[in-house]
Amino acid sequence: MNRPPQAAQNLSEPTIKLTEGWHCLHLYYTVDPAALNQISESDRAAAREQIEQILNPHRADAPERVQTSIVTGHRADLGLMILDPDPLKIDSIPTAIRATALGPALKRTCSFVSITEVSEYVPTVEQYAEKLRLDGTDPSDVTYQAKINAYEQRLPAMNRQRLYPDIPPLPVTSFYPMNKIRHPQANWYTEPFSVRSALMAEHATSGIKFAGRVSQLITASTGFDDWEWGVTLWSRAPEHIKEIVYTMRFDQASARYAEFGPFYVGYICDAIDALKHLKL
Repeated sequence: MNRPPQAAQNLSEPTIKLTEGWHCLHLYYTVDPAALNQISESDRAAAREQIEQILNPHRADAPERVQTSIVTGHRADLGLMILDPDPLKIDSIPTAIRATALGPALKRTCSFVSITEVSEYVPTVEQYAEKLRLDGTDPSDVTYQAKINAYEQRLPAMNRQRLYPDIPPLPVTSFYPMNKIRHPQANWYTEPFSVRSALMAEHATSGIKFAGRVSQLITASTGFDDWEWGVTLWSRAPEHIKEIVYTMRFDQASARYAEFGPFYVGYICDAIDALKHLKL
């Protein structure tokens, strides 16, 4: 009797779900006035009710997270952010919208496919302890072990939020894709891990200054989309978006090694208010 190789025996069952974390889709629509004018008011009314239900994050079969926003500027009118373990469940949202009477009037202008992750630059407890020592904290100091214990307690919750994020109750959101530059003068991928890690630690320190004003989620898109990461920001007020992006651009990880795609800024609301605002 022929037996499969041992490596094959240890493989998990094929699946479209991630080992850990969620799939994520950012989706942007613009309203086509010509197509909208071809839809009767009765059909519009029925479609509005359908879309409100499709985008209801509390319905029984909804994806884990659904966020709706009104987008300003010429790139889009309506923005969606959807997260779930099942990518086909995520895809059912735009498919259902397209099937309504308003589908022809809602043109998809941008999409971004990514997954949640815990970055390789998030320090382990051991790496955090080493950083304390390098920063001059004496291991015999009572604060040394206290800081390590506090970080060890925070780390699991922080990593859960990265993998299975809750959408914060903040009114403003901004999304943009980004890459790390690869060219002879500044190739991120030829730098040793120790250098990259130190640069990302500086970057994180800049972001911490905005705690309470801005919340951030980084999703990974290498192999899933044309960019390497997607950055989603939420803020208490619009000016905080500008402030954090401007401040962090002075960090070397950004100033020397980052390139950015288009920015989409939106104002979070439920589907009912979004459809009213767009006069659909």
